[in-house]
Amino acid sequence: MASSRNYKYFDLLMAAFVAVILCSNLIGVHKVSYVTLPFYGEYIYGAGVLFFPISYLFGDILTEVYGYKRSRRVIWAGFGALIFASLMAFVVTNLPPATTMSAEQQTAVNTIFGQTPRIVLASLLGFWAGEFVNSFVIAKVKLLTTGRFLWVRTIGSTILGEIADSAIFYPVAFFGIWSNEQLVSVMVGNYFIKVLWEAVATPFTYVIVNWLKKAEHEDYYDRDTDFNPFSLET
Repeated sequence: MASSRNYKYFDLLMAAFVAVILCSNLIGVHKVSYVTLPFYGEYIYGAGVLFFPISYLFGDILTEVYGYKRSRRVIWAGFGALIFASLMAFVVTNLPPATTMSAEQQTAVNTIFGQTPRIVLASLLGFWAGEFVNSFVIAKVKLLTTGRFLWVRTIGSTILGEIADSAIFYPVAFFGIWSNEQLVSVMVGNYFIKVLWEAVATPFTYVIVNWLKKAEHEDYYDRDTDFNPFSLET
């Protein structure tokens, strides 16, 4: 069985994946920024987009090297961590402040860590759908291409995974709060940044994947895999 294998770096990759997921969902999700591009003008994007695509890079590497079944466990670990972080944020922001804490400090804490139920739900649903689509596409296309054309898998899976994530997260989190113009601008802007980021990172992905396959003596093909996202079988 696959679970009988021991790997040197799998646990480290899982921990790094969870850390990236937590940072991308707790830091920068409310911040909207922009850059001025030649011939285009003001390009609006959410600040969290600067490091969220790293989670897809980890997802690509995990599925490509260790297979969908192990990647599925990592995704569920990230999902559980998001639930716990959201619960802790709710508890912390609702605790009564001590008299030594100023109103400005309490407001700052609430601003930084406060999350509405809509944003929590949007983050969880978007993450879950996007990561599983990404991993599924990687695994299936690897079989279709017999392990060739890694760049097709990494970029193609990101294109579809980010569609699922963005189409769920932004409307669920911000529809009716942001203007329709801002909602569409940020959603579309972030989507293209994430896909472009994946394309730029492709040479780096090749290096890491090739190194891991040699170090772990593993290049898993999901030929007999049950792709049910709710299964934790390894």
